[in-house]
Amino acid sequence: MDSGLKRELEEKVRAGERLTREDGIALYDCDDLAWLGGLAHEVRTRKNGDIVHFNINRHLNMTNVCTASCAYCSFQRKPGEKDAYTMRIEEAVKLAKAMEGENLTELHIVNGLHPTLPWRYYPRSLSALKEALPETVSLKAFTATEIQHFEKISGMDASDILDVLIESGLESLTGGGAEIFDWEVRQHIVDHDTHWEDWSRIHRLAHQKGLKTPCTMLYGHIEEPRHRVDHVLRLRELQDETGGFQVFIPLRYQHDFVDMQDGKVRNKLQARTTMATGAEALKTFAVSRLLFDNVPHVKVFWVMHGVQTAQLALQHGADDMDGSVVEYKITHDADNYGTPDKLTREDLLDLIRDAGFRPVERNTRYEIIREYEGPDPERREAPQPMRI
Repeated sequence: MDSGLKRELEEKVRAGERLTREDGIALYDCDDLAWLGGLAHEVRTRKNGDIVHFNINRHLNMTNVCTASCAYCSFQRKPGEKDAYTMRIEEAVKLAKAMEGENLTELHIVNGLHPTLPWRYYPRSLSALKEALPETVSLKAFTATEIQHFEKISGMDASDILDVLIESGLESLTGGGAEIFDWEVRQHIVDHDTHWEDWSRIHRLAHQKGLKTPCTMLYGHIEEPRHRVDHVLRLRELQDETGGFQVFIPLRYQHDFVDMQDGKVRNKLQARTTMATGAEALKTFAVSRLLFDNVPHVKVFWVMHGVQTAQLALQHGADDMDGSVVEYKITHDADNYGTPDKLTREDLLDLIRDAGFRPVERNTRYEIIREYEGPDPERREAPQPMRI
């Protein structure tokens, strides 16, 4: 990128002028990661100061049985496979109760698209979990893909389904099922019927009903930078309309390292793909932060990036480090490259401070629960946020 275009983009960003599709593609073409990260850090600091958000959450996957066979997915199992499972509601409640410690504030629930479970299983599960857990625990559950699956098995429309789920305790949808929206890529990676039109329809409905939701992008597989730009701009336009997205989460595509009991490789993409490098991940966070001017937060999901890249992402536009997680089957059924299963509250505090930021614990709605001290300024070796 020549110096003239750099100056032009800097001026637009600092003036708060919205970047275009062409700007986004040009940013991805730029090989000056320090400059790009610094510009994204300016925006991140303007929106969120020197803080990094985190929460204390757990993930619950009540079934891995799924009618779809998405090309990138190592989580799904077909009925009858050796390690296929489906929890009874009381089993899910028992597991959730065991996760309750450390002042848990969020239970994140995502499942496969089970072919025979009745619709009533899902609201009953939420009701039972809500009754069993403290009021401070928010239920963040179901992708737009699952909501459309519920439409098919119930005969109801998404609006009525969301009403029932909200009454049962739902406080937020999850952001999954987005992957990459452009059909040029999507037709090769997704094996279900929830594409941009239905994904956006369902999140629009959720926002109209007062829910705030996350949005995601799965990157680093067969897509090109222009597809990532297109993806973010679609979400940006929907955010202009509804204002309902709280956070954008770039998700790093994972290879399948065959650590499952049956030894099968379910990832149909990896023979022709390489996983995104750390530099590519940081570029994706930076460009996303610069393009997505109307979403307040960008989250780095450390499980999919590793803790060191996650720390660096905080200097490249991200201001949220997700939560303690403990178990995340959807990724850990694929990767084996060293991310831990669990980070405690103290682990997260140390990582955030070590990156030079001040930790702030939040809940699902991004309401602040507790603010913590930042890095010790008296220590010579204490890191500090990138200066702007």
